[in-house]
Amino acid sequence: MTGAAAGQRAGEPLGVYIHWPFCKSKCPYCDFNSHVRDGVRHERWRNALITELEHAAREAPGRRVETIFFGGGTPSLMAPTTVAALIARVKALWDTDPDVEITLEANPTSVEAGRFAALAQAGVNRLSLGIQALDNTALRFLGREHSADEALAALELARRQFARYSFDLIYARPGQTPESWAAELDRALALVGEHLSLYQLTIERGTRFFVDQARGAFVLPDDETSAILFEQTQARLAAAGLPAYEISNHARPGAACRHNLIYWRYQDYVGIGPGAHGRFADDAGRPAKRATRRTSGPEAWIEAVESTGHGTAETSSIAGQDLIEEALMMGLRLADGIDRTRFTSVTGCDPVAALGEARLAPLVAAGLLEIDATHLRATPAGRQRLNAVLERLVA
Repeated sequence: MTGAAAGQRAGEPLGVYIHWPFCKSKCPYCDFNSHVRDGVRHERWRNALITELEHAAREAPGRRVETIFFGGGTPSLMAPTTVAALIARVKALWDTDPDVEITLEANPTSVEAGRFAALAQAGVNRLSLGIQALDNTALRFLGREHSADEALAALELARRQFARYSFDLIYARPGQTPESWAAELDRALALVGEHLSLYQLTIERGTRFFVDQARGAFVLPDDETSAILFEQTQARLAAAGLPAYEISNHARPGAACRHNLIYWRYQDYVGIGPGAHGRFADDAGRPAKRATRRTSGPEAWIEAVESTGHGTAETSSIAGQDLIEEALMMGLRLADGIDRTRFTSVTGCDPVAALGEARLAPLVAAGLLEIDATHLRATPAGRQRLNAVLERLVA
């Protein structure tokens, strides 16, 4: 890599994702790499995560870290001393932005909320709460271990302990109507800070809900109702000053999750912990990303780290059409869309030229895409139907 290229690479932001794979229980809708274990040896896990962090610093050296994200699983079950040690090690291994965003996902049970002060003291400055619903019947259906009252108490505690906080809700649940969702949205907006994530319930293969739905245990709202709920969500949040900056994420101006923007802008990040993925610039002298995937199973991962210094299951190079398609799939999720200059710097080609008029023109004419001199973006209607749009673009 030339000196000029190295300098440009060093100026690009780097995100660090740290995966904690353990939960108290497995939610019936969850297909994430999360596991329930009777006991966790926290010191052993802290040492292993630090070891793989050091390996990741050798994979992506000389970079400036702008975000750290603790995901899971349930990272609020981590010992705060482990969180503090990992943050300190990131700062020792890389140059770190003075205003580094450090997010940790948490559940609002009273046990986990009791750790908020210690997590803030450890260096976490942004909390993401998995509330998922604001009524107890829905929480029981979703398999959550907290009550609505616990959620409210955890939100109040988060407000006192963290300068930035967000929470998640799941909608398009069985039996949910636009009227009942409007009431829940209004309640959420009375509690919101700067950021809110609102996800439509989807049924994923391998989850308990997949089996339950197949045997007729519940029925999701039909497509027409789901579309109404989506449009209602976008309009209500925009009117409240939290427009969507991504399909499911809403924020006040300047308050978007910077770590997730790294993903959607197809910038660089390293991932450590079981099942974590990384994407960072390849130094092969051509537009490419180096993709890493760590071993998924917690026991297999920790044994690999202790024997070899990392738990990498697969490393590959993403280039050419694969690189273009990944950048498209991420960037079109954003309300701002794809910055054509940034896209060209990553992939080596302009997105409009790469896709061609034959594929783009019908989608523009249908009101699903917009093109201007600086951006390619999906319209609100296009983001609502993004899977169908992408099928047309990457076929």
